[in-house]
Amino acid sequence: MLDALTLATGVAALLLAAWCGWAAYRDQPTKDWHFIGMAVVSVLALVQLVVGTVQLARGEKPDQGTTIFVAYLLGAFACVPAAGFMSLAERTRWGSVTVAAGGVVLAVLEVRLYDIWGG
Repeated sequence: MLDALTLATGVAALLLAAWCGWAAYRDQPTKDWHFIGMAVVSVLALVQLVVGTVQLARGEKPDQGTTIFVAYLLGAFACVPAAGFMSLAERTRWGSVTVAAGGVVLAVLEVRLYDIWGG
């Protein structure tokens, strides 16, 4: 795995979580700007999914097993979009809380991916 990409994705996820957490604190739902931030974080997770898949296809192996690595990659990719869709259903401050929680979960998944790969 690319350590810089893992770090960038984790930091971007935490920034998104802080931003949406601030919106929730101010009693605001997710807005268009938040969805642009979610798209940026989702693109980083997609790039990581592609890079991880290519490395697996080249024969590189994670330390803790391929199956768990692929499961975490897919979970990391789906985390923020799922939170974004759920926030559309809840157009109150709790939608922002949902996206903030999704960002924190993605950051934790990034740490776990780093650990699974052998970092």
